[in-house]
Amino acid sequence: MDEVKVVVAHSERATLRVGDVFLKVDADQARIDAEVEAMALAPVPTPEVLWRKPPVLAIAAVPGRALGRLGEPSTATPVAWATAGAAIRKLHDAPLPPWPGRAGRGLDELAVDLDGECEWLVTNGVLSADLVTRNRQVAEAALRPWTPVFTHGDLQITHVFVDDDEITGIIDWSEAGQGDALFDLATFTLGHEEHLGDVIAGYGTDVDLDVIRAWWSLRSLLVVRWLVEHGFDPFAPGCEVDVLRSRM
Repeated sequence: MDEVKVVVAHSERATLRVGDVFLKVDADQARIDAEVEAMALAPVPTPEVLWRKPPVLAIAAVPGRALGRLGEPSTATPVAWATAGAAIRKLHDAPLPPWPGRAGRGLDELAVDLDGECEWLVTNGVLSADLVTRNRQVAEAALRPWTPVFTHGDLQITHVFVDDDEITGIIDWSEAGQGDALFDLATFTLGHEEHLGDVIAGYGTDVDLDVIRAWWSLRSLLVVRWLVEHGFDPFAPGCEVDVLRSRM
């Protein structure tokens, strides 16, 4: 019998791997619905859906390996990063899905959440006031009007698989939907600023780098509490807190 490996597990969802099959368990069926529909619509390689029996979704493993991990140097070539940028552009140019995604939250909602998280981080002594204030200032540039595109919504580099510099699959589409293109690009390059130029070269159009840097700060400020409360370590080298410190 194949070994059962826990890929990720917390109070909201869990993902297990058994051989070449991933089992995703999610109590939020709307999130699973969005994931299945997004994979069907996306014009980029996605995992094959094997079967679905709520609350479990079974998908096939994609070949290749993840482009990298947050907090670790990526061994992928500049060509692979550029190829990923081209795939992201292809997604963003695709017809819009009919629902909003994580990257499509309203500016007022984001601003309220950002203020609340900044206050919590300082009040509870998680981060220094100077660090939070500086990154709150940087994050302001992301709070601007944008044209919606088809976004992945959680485009971490661990979700993009490559083999011989070709994209073999993009996984974890539960946050997909209409959203801000630069949110995807910022999520993808978070903690790997040295590869931003390769990604933008593959993306093939000018982007506002200040907004991408703003999203690095905004996303990190918003996620630190969630990571701590769910057993993850945003203070690990190269991770979210180091991203915030790099803006000082």
